[in-house]
Amino acid sequence: MGMAKSIYGYKRVVIEGVTPEVDSGRFPIKRVLEDVVTIEADVFADGHDLVAARLLFKREDATEWQSVYMTALGNDRWRGEFPVSEIGRYVYTVAGAIDRFGTWRSDLTKRIAAGQDVAIELLHGALILDHFAGLATGVEAARLTAWADVLRTQSTEESSRVLAISDEVLALVRKYPDKAFETNYDRELAIVVEREKARFSSWYELFPRSQGPSATVHGTFADCEARLPYVAELGFDVLYFPPIHPIGRAFRKGKNNTTTAEPGDVGSPWAIGAKEGGHTAILSDLGTLADFKHLLAKAKEFGLEIALDIAFQASPDHPWVTEHPTWFKHRADGTIQYAENPPKKYQDIYPLDFESRDWTGLWDALRDVFLYWAEQGVRIFRVDNPHTKAFPFWGWAIPEIKREYPDALFLSEAFTRPRVSQRLAKVGFTQAYTYFTWRNTKQELTEYLEELNEYPLKEYFWPNFWPNTPDILPVSLQSGGEPAFLARLVMAATMTSNYGIYGAAFELMESVPFKPGSEEYLNSEKYEIKHWDLDSPVSLKNYIAQVNAIRRENKALQANDGLGFHPTDNPYLLSYSKSTKDGLNRILVVVNLDPTRVQSGFVTLDLAALGLKDDQSFVVHDLLTDRRYSWSGQRNYVELRPAELPAHIFRISDELI
Repeated sequence: MGMAKSIYGYKRVVIEGVTPEVDSGRFPIKRVLEDVVTIEADVFADGHDLVAARLLFKREDATEWQSVYMTALGNDRWRGEFPVSEIGRYVYTVAGAIDRFGTWRSDLTKRIAAGQDVAIELLHGALILDHFAGLATGVEAARLTAWADVLRTQSTEESSRVLAISDEVLALVRKYPDKAFETNYDRELAIVVEREKARFSSWYELFPRSQGPSATVHGTFADCEARLPYVAELGFDVLYFPPIHPIGRAFRKGKNNTTTAEPGDVGSPWAIGAKEGGHTAILSDLGTLADFKHLLAKAKEFGLEIALDIAFQASPDHPWVTEHPTWFKHRADGTIQYAENPPKKYQDIYPLDFESRDWTGLWDALRDVFLYWAEQGVRIFRVDNPHTKAFPFWGWAIPEIKREYPDALFLSEAFTRPRVSQRLAKVGFTQAYTYFTWRNTKQELTEYLEELNEYPLKEYFWPNFWPNTPDILPVSLQSGGEPAFLARLVMAATMTSNYGIYGAAFELMESVPFKPGSEEYLNSEKYEIKHWDLDSPVSLKNYIAQVNAIRRENKALQANDGLGFHPTDNPYLLSYSKSTKDGLNRILVVVNLDPTRVQSGFVTLDLAALGLKDDQSFVVHDLLTDRRYSWSGQRNYVELRPAELPAHIFRISDELI
């Protein structure tokens, strides 16, 4: 029995190797508003005919496709571009067909150049133009028919030849591709277009309850308002709060995470829920909903957005525990299972059960938490431990939320295995915490940054570097003193375009662990109100403000494109650069990874990557010290004294001093 013939047998073009594409199109790539999206594909056919490739694109909800012809790069590779001018979802694909007019035009040009008789070829061209006239409409159809008549009658051989190779004719023919003969790529690919802050943001974390006048007075939203000018002066644009909800009383944790709370202990903000309410309620000590909305509005006046922590877990006092007991896991004795990470126990927290029989009710309730706060005006959410919640939930909830609030951004706090963290980015999280906190050596940092900038990871995983968090006091900051803090700040702020700090603890170089070998802070702010002396002479605030100003003033630091490493002959010297696509802004960073000793050596620059010639002299302007140095060629000497400054942030100029 013979094989059935395909009705599409006359579609001879093959389309392969479309990039970018994530997991065969199952997940979208990410771009930012006003980006120009570049797509490439292998488009080819049998024989010697030319092919034409079109890039098709549209907003996901649009009915009509737009298209641009792709440009041949050689070896059957094609490239096309289109801009994204609205926040939301776009789709794109590739179409290809035998370019009958282009093939005829190319062959005719060769015949004319060889002095051959082309009368028959001109008649053939007339038939091709007749065909495209049938696809066109109105005046343009008439123009194609008229041109066909010129070729057919060959009133003058010279005019026919000129017309045949005219760019005007080619442009009009291309307006009417013969879709019946086009091969379409076998899938439509998606793009999520975010606002600019998805790609470039600077986060500052503070505990609202610690903003009062002393450690014995609970801070309020009004106290946070008073702090806004300070955070803005430091150059941050996102102010992130841990949970602001009522805190459970049952099994409340005491200072330093003790299992018994003393009178007056405030507990952990992540033990969410009490008789006063749960995830859509506000801890009364902080203020009212009206106070919070006033804070949101005031923050905008200072160029700040408030980011809220969304932690999907409950204290034993949370209303959900009694109203929806099936949303929680139960032990064999019928009691609800509290959170554990053996041998650690978190008796003040009940995790949710994503295998609940009432999973649809649970999903709806969790989505509605986001929608509630978005309705109040919040558009940035830092999500606590999303890797302990089901992937399908996030894949459903985030698009649901973004349909109503397309400008919503989601930061994934998933310090977990790489594939798990990457899957969360694929299903919708805008940004992600990373392993930068634990990457310390030159080799570790280089390999990790190169991994983050590899295809296809760079298309969907947007890192947010944090040198510290309330949960993590890394070993690198416990003993390295000010040089370690400064070096980690420079790297976090210049290696990636999104970064953040656990504010006052970083500014004041909090570095005492709970015990040797621990990454927990002694007297952690997670369990008590702290009062930070932000006017302390040891504060790093001026340095932080300077680094943030450098980020704002240099476009190269506002995206992750263009990162490249430059070899040094000293294992403690790390050098890397970032440049804008037009080459007008070029930043070179050199960091001393040794917080205790002077380190010096030669940096071997990739001059081509920096847009420099082999024998060219140029100036590097250190934006931290405002000093300028004349450099020449590939190898240039650097010396960094950690007691002074452990890093250079150079802006490269072709002009000489």
